Amino acid sequence: QVQVVESGGGLVQTGGSLRLSCTASGLDFDLRAMGWFRQSPGKEREAISCISWTGHNKYFASSVRGRFSISKDNVNDTLYLQMNTLKPDDTAMYYCAALLDKYCVESWPNRRFTDWGQGTQVTVSS
Repeated sequence: QVQVVESGGGLVQTGGSLRLSCTASGLDFDLRAMGWFRQSPGKEREAISCISWTGHNKYFASSVRGRFSISKDNVNDTLYLQMNTLKPDDTAMYYCAALLDKYCVESWPNRRFTDWGQGTQVTVSS
């Protein structure tokens, strides 16, 4: 049975940092590209980052590029999202999911992701 669990969210002030983790079990994590998404009430889900199966290729949404970084630990089946210089607009529920492929490509936000976690809440106070 596949289980994906996000953690690391919380309340932080503007300009602060958080590191989110996503652990996966029952999944061929080392052979899958992984993505981070976020959604806040009343807004559509936003695809914010994708990392290839080896961790060598990474994509970021323009809204987070330069502030967020993504990494993948294939030994411990854990995905990370380091978030720096946080803004109130970053407030959302953050989710990770697995892509049905090894690679992210330019069109990755429109591709099929499976095995979603329940999310972790990030709140940035002004």
